[in-house]
Amino acid sequence: MEQIERITQMEACLDASEQAIRELSEALSAFEEVQTKYRQLSDYYGSDQWMQDYEDDEAGKLPKDLKRGVLSEDAVYDLITENRELLVRMLRLVTSALETDGL
Repeated sequence: MEQIERITQMEACLDASEQAIRELSEALSAFEEVQTKYRQLSDYYGSDQWMQDYEDDEAGKLPKDLKRGVLSEDAVYDLITENRELLVRMLRLVTSALETDGL
């Protein structure tokens, strides 16, 4: 009976691991694909062009119905911070996994 329970438990570990790895792989692919756009946004934020766009928005020169979250100081900054924290988290995870698995 102990053997059956062990095999059943390990099968559940296999299934959960396969699903999580598949989902992570898909998420990493999407993350890699968006990095060019992310870099464009990061370069734009704080640039002279961003400042001009921000000032024009504040002066009411932009259309009222224009989506302009990018001109919010917090939205882009928060995204940059979150991206960096995610990269650090991935680095720590990889480092730990390599140390644990001895790869």
